[in-house]
Amino acid sequence: MKKTAFLTLIISFSILLTGCSCEKVSKYPVEIGSHSAVTPVARSDRDWWMPRHEGVLEQVKDGNVDLIMIGDSITHGWDGKGKDVWQQYYAPRNAVNMGFSGDRTQHVLWRLENGEIDGIDPKLAVIMIGTNNSNWQDNTAQEIADGIVAICKKLRADLPQTKILILAIFPRGEGPSAQREKNQLASEMASKIADGKWIYYLDINDEFLDENEILSKDIMPDLLHPNENGYKIWAEAIEPTVKKLMGE
Repeated sequence: MKKTAFLTLIISFSILLTGCSCEKVSKYPVEIGSHSAVTPVARSDRDWWMPRHEGVLEQVKDGNVDLIMIGDSITHGWDGKGKDVWQQYYAPRNAVNMGFSGDRTQHVLWRLENGEIDGIDPKLAVIMIGTNNSNWQDNTAQEIADGIVAICKKLRADLPQTKILILAIFPRGEGPSAQREKNQLASEMASKIADGKWIYYLDINDEFLDENEILSKDIMPDLLHPNENGYKIWAEAIEPTVKKLMGE
């Protein structure tokens, strides 16, 4: 049913080292503001959104952060259905949940630019974002990939000693679909930024699917958000890579 999760390391760009140890990905240019997925913006459609952002600022204020998990409702759910799994795997690692329900790449960019990574030096940042950008015709696969890459560039610029793990956007819907295909293509495009030194890419999607690429409601009851079993599958699938990248 399941294939072994694999780590794709792609060296596809030239690296320019600066005195501050930052890198510029010259072969994957992304112009901030060129389209919606790379235009940082705060959300005003949910009353809880800004207070949650302020809560993250409080969490990172003392700087004792070794792991950050960045994403949308699927990551946000570590505070809910995934809380027991989080306590087992991530709480002991001084982790901060930076998942916000409904967020798109542009909202993550705004949050990163407005304090969520200020004053911290985590060992690892895990990113799983983009599925909300794929709704309807809002963004193309290329635009979603641009958004993911822009997030990586922001992290590399501000957290030069932090390793980054990009996760392929998780499958959604019961079976194969155009939206799933768009998300997979976006993930593969974004994976081109991986260099095997600071940025890594991991696709664990087969862990959620059967041999016919069917997503079970026993893992994601609404065919999008994991239940506790889904979060356990997620944590177990990335654990070898997390350990390696955190130097454990």
